[in-house]
Amino acid sequence: MHSEFVASRSADPRDPRDSRASRNGTPHLDAVSLAIIEQLQEDGRRPYAAIGKAVGLSEAAVRQRVQKLLDQGVMQIVAVTDPLTVGFRRQAMVGIHVEGDVESVADALTAMPECEYVVMTAGSFDLMVEIVCEDDDHLLDVINGRIRAIPGVRSTESFVYLKLKKQTYMWGTR
Repeated sequence: MHSEFVASRSADPRDPRDSRASRNGTPHLDAVSLAIIEQLQEDGRRPYAAIGKAVGLSEAAVRQRVQKLLDQGVMQIVAVTDPLTVGFRRQAMVGIHVEGDVESVADALTAMPECEYVVMTAGSFDLMVEIVCEDDDHLLDVINGRIRAIPGVRSTESFVYLKLKKQTYMWGTR
């Protein structure tokens, strides 16, 4: 990220006081915050001093910005693993049809540690859930014993992963 690119996004890229919210109520991010996010997407372990140099802030200012982004839930800094290498041999996407309140079903799914990704959708399914399990028996228990037991779940359709070809979190910022 070059500082001239950062400067082109905002009249004053060092002014963190822009408190406008986007249409969906999330915090408006100024050009510097977006640039910091992009730096961390490239390398989540990049030192604050190096990020500061790239975006035109001090190390301390970057540290404060990163903490604010974490506190606001704008981003997370995590280690992304290959599930197979850490003992999770079965992944699946499950489409769920719901009768009644979709939010309550989504909340119940969110509470399950095996459900890594829960989205409410428009289309064939009301919810799509990515599940990461140790093996087929574990997957069966999660789908049949727990998901289908949630009040409001009408039906499920499972899409078992045969091979993970791409998983990335490098979509940048807008």
